[in-house]
Amino acid sequence: MIAQRVRKPRRVEKRTNGNGQIRTFRAAQAYLESLVNYERIVLPHRARPAFNLAQTQRLLAALGNPHKRIKVAHIAGTKGKGSTATMLYHMLAANGLHVGLYTSPHLMDVRERIVVNGRMISENEFARVIGRVAEVAGKVLRGKQPTFFEALTVGAFAYFADKKVDLAILETGLGGRLDCTNVVPRPAVCALTSISMDHMSMLGHSLSAIAEEKAGIFKHGVPAISAPQTPEVKRTLRRIAERVGAPLRFAGDDIEFSYRFERSRANGPHTRVSISTSTSRFEHLAVPLPGEHQAINCGVALSMLDVLRSQGFRIDDEAAINGLASVHLPGRMEMICDSPRVLVDAAHNGASIDALMRAIGQNISYDSMVLIFGCASDKDLQGMLQHLQLGADKIIFTRIPSPRACEPQELAARFVELTGRMAQVEPNLEAAVHTAAKAVTREDLLCITGSFYLVGEAKRLFAQPGFAQQLRR
Repeated sequence: MIAQRVRKPRRVEKRTNGNGQIRTFRAAQAYLESLVNYERIVLPHRARPAFNLAQTQRLLAALGNPHKRIKVAHIAGTKGKGSTATMLYHMLAANGLHVGLYTSPHLMDVRERIVVNGRMISENEFARVIGRVAEVAGKVLRGKQPTFFEALTVGAFAYFADKKVDLAILETGLGGRLDCTNVVPRPAVCALTSISMDHMSMLGHSLSAIAEEKAGIFKHGVPAISAPQTPEVKRTLRRIAERVGAPLRFAGDDIEFSYRFERSRANGPHTRVSISTSTSRFEHLAVPLPGEHQAINCGVALSMLDVLRSQGFRIDDEAAINGLASVHLPGRMEMICDSPRVLVDAAHNGASIDALMRAIGQNISYDSMVLIFGCASDKDLQGMLQHLQLGADKIIFTRIPSPRACEPQELAARFVELTGRMAQVEPNLEAAVHTAAKAVTREDLLCITGSFYLVGEAKRLFAQPGFAQQLRR
C-alpha cells in the first residue's frame, strides 16, 4: 500500500500576504509539505512513478531559466554523493570561488540543502525563492503542483543564479536520467560515485539497470568522472558514455589513483590518497572523513577539481588542500555524544553499511558495540542486515520517523532468519536509546544508523538539554 496519499495542497493563507504569496519561512515549509514528496512515499511492489523533466523545465522557463545562467558540477551515484560534493565544495571555496552546494536529503533543517559560501540559505531568502516557485507554478502548470523535490530544485537554481555563483555543485536526488537536477544542458563536469543496489522500486532491480539510470546525467562532450565500479556497472557506464559522446574516465583505471590506510601519533587512524593526471598531482593527501570509502569519494572530488582546472578555474593546490582538510560532514560517522559514546551515520544500503562497519573497526576503539538500526521498507534489507553483524555485539531494531519505515518486528525477524542471532525491538528511537544505554559502559560504543531520518532524529534527541545526562543515571 502507498503509505502517503497524494494530497491536495494545504491551505497556507495565514502565512501569506493578501495576494496568496508566500512571505514567511513557515509558509514556505507548509507549502512544501503540501506537495507530493517521493522521499516519504512507499510505492507498491515494482511500481515506478512516471518521472519526467517537463514540469521542472516549465517552472525554470517561467523564472527566466536560471539553470542556464550558472556553471554546474553534477554528481550522481548510490553512495558518497554528498561527501564528494562537500569535499569538492570546500576545495573550490578555499580558492576564493563563489560556490553553491545543493544536496539531499537534510538532517534537521530543509535549508541545509541549499548552501552558498558556507552558509545555508536564510529563512527570508528561502521564503522568497519558494514563493517565486509557488507563484509561477500556479500560472504555468495548469492546475497541477510541482513535487516537493521539483520545487526545492527550481528554488535552488533561482537562488544560485541570484547569488551569481561561479559554480553550483548539484547532487541528484534519485537516479539521474529523470532526476529534476538533470536539466542543465551542458554542465562543466559530471561524476558518478559508487553504484550499488538501492531504490530498486524506482530505478530497477539489477545493477546494470540502476547504473543506466545514474548514467543519464552524461552529456555530449561533457567530461565525466567515475569512482571504481564493479565490472557490470563499468560496462554499462562505458556503453552509455559512448552512446551520448561523453568522455568518461574511471579513477584507478584512466586516472592514476591510489589510497592507503595508516596510523600515526599526530593524526591517529586515517586514509591517504594520491592522484595524478596531466595537469594535477596530489600525493598522500589526508582524507578528511574516516573510512576507505571516503578515500574513493575524495579521489572523485579531486578528479573533478582537475577537470575544472583544465576549464580555466584558477586552482591553487595548497589552498585546495587546506580546504579539503576543513571538511566536516554532519551525519557521517559523527560522534554526537561522548558519555555514552554515540556515533551516528546515515548509511542506508548494503554497501554503505558494509563500509561503515569497516570504518568503525579501523578508526574507533571500543570494547563492544550496541547498534540501533531502522530503515525504509523499500531498501535492500537483506544486504543491510547481512552486514550489520560484522561489528555489532547487540542490535536493537526501531522505526524511522517516515511513512516509508520498515517495521522493526519485520527487521528483527529477517535478521534472526538470516543470521541466527537474536535482536531486540523498540517502537521508537528514544526507547531504543534508553534500552541501549543500559547495556553500554564507558568503553563501549552506541551506533545509530540505517537512515537519514533516523540520524536526524538522533541529533535532535541528543540536542535536548539534559538528555545525555538522563542516560548516565
